[in-house]
Amino acid sequence: MAGLTSFDAALARLAEAAGPLDSQSVPIAAAAGRVLASPVHARLASPRVAVSAMDGYAVADATTRAGDWLAVIGEARPGLPFGDAVGPGQAVRLFTGAPVPPGADRVIVQEHAERDGDRVRFTPGYGPASHIRAAGSDFAEGALLLEAGTLLTPRALLAAAGADMAELAVYRRPRLAILGTGDELAAPGTAASQPFAIPDSVTLGVAALAADCGAEVVWRGSQGDDLAGLTERAGALLAMSDLVVVTGGASVGDYDFAKAMFAAHGLDLVFSKLAIKPGKPVWFGRSGDCLVLGLPGNPTSALVTAGLFLRPLLARLQGRPVAAALPWRRLPLAAPLPPTGDRETFVRTIWDEAGLRPVRNQDSGAQLALAQSEWLVRCPIDTPALPAGTVVSALQL
Repeated sequence: MAGLTSFDAALARLAEAAGPLDSQSVPIAAAAGRVLASPVHARLASPRVAVSAMDGYAVADATTRAGDWLAVIGEARPGLPFGDAVGPGQAVRLFTGAPVPPGADRVIVQEHAERDGDRVRFTPGYGPASHIRAAGSDFAEGALLLEAGTLLTPRALLAAAGADMAELAVYRRPRLAILGTGDELAAPGTAASQPFAIPDSVTLGVAALAADCGAEVVWRGSQGDDLAGLTERAGALLAMSDLVVVTGGASVGDYDFAKAMFAAHGLDLVFSKLAIKPGKPVWFGRSGDCLVLGLPGNPTSALVTAGLFLRPLLARLQGRPVAAALPWRRLPLAAPLPPTGDRETFVRTIWDEAGLRPVRNQDSGAQLALAQSEWLVRCPIDTPALPAGTVVSALQL
């Protein structure tokens, strides 16, 4: 569509305009959900010494035979090793994770053991596994465990802790302000008492999405369509934020001031108006050191485009690539889709046992349908009608 920016081009410009914020060191207990600014190398090996993988008995394999009695000369627990070596005819009781004593090269699990006081013997068939985790078999001291840019999921955080890290260098959380524009907006819980008012659902939904993506929401609210007041508000939000998100006011009406409110603050547009549906009014720019993202005012359009643009933008500010925030998958349709026109279309769908099924109400203001939706199906410009069973590109909402 002439004069409109494509989805892919807009994402490329967004990625180029937004880079990682500065980094900070935080205690590992406070690092969940953050993004590493520096790689993590192991400060010690794991395991540090050979340890038992099972409860059982440590023995010298070459001199041990099923049915022969061995003297139990001690025991070892995790962190409490047996202080001597194991010789022929001897065994040491071990518990899972306990250091394997010198001289032992097999742990025979307790299910094969018959204990009689200070001696033990083993039933046939206790091999061939040695049930010993070799020193450094997980990772060696100094090994690279996590690259910079890694999201500290519970799994990654566990590995960082296993590397004996007390603190981690992470990217600072983006400070985000969210402003809904429109005389009709009222705080949820107050709209019913105001004729013609509409609950401000959009900024709440965008704030929740942003928080899930690691942002620190420093301000959220709405304001009426008064250019002077909005301009003043814009200046205040720019001063406290790394990124300002504005919803609504991006059309060409007499009271659409989303871009105009930043004019006095030196707005430099990166893109404006996209060849996508929903989301044609989406725009993005910079004002000084602060980024500004404009989203549509309709609830579905706003949250869908927040997923498509705010999510990757926040990823970029935290040192991650755009692709990490948009993990498209190839999934089948459970029902047909109509053809698209001259704008790339993102269809809201639900997942059932047959595949992706479009929700009935695709209107840009449909809040109930949005709550029911689980996936977006990406349909490029001029995509023909797609029958059920077609494998499509989909993104989880």
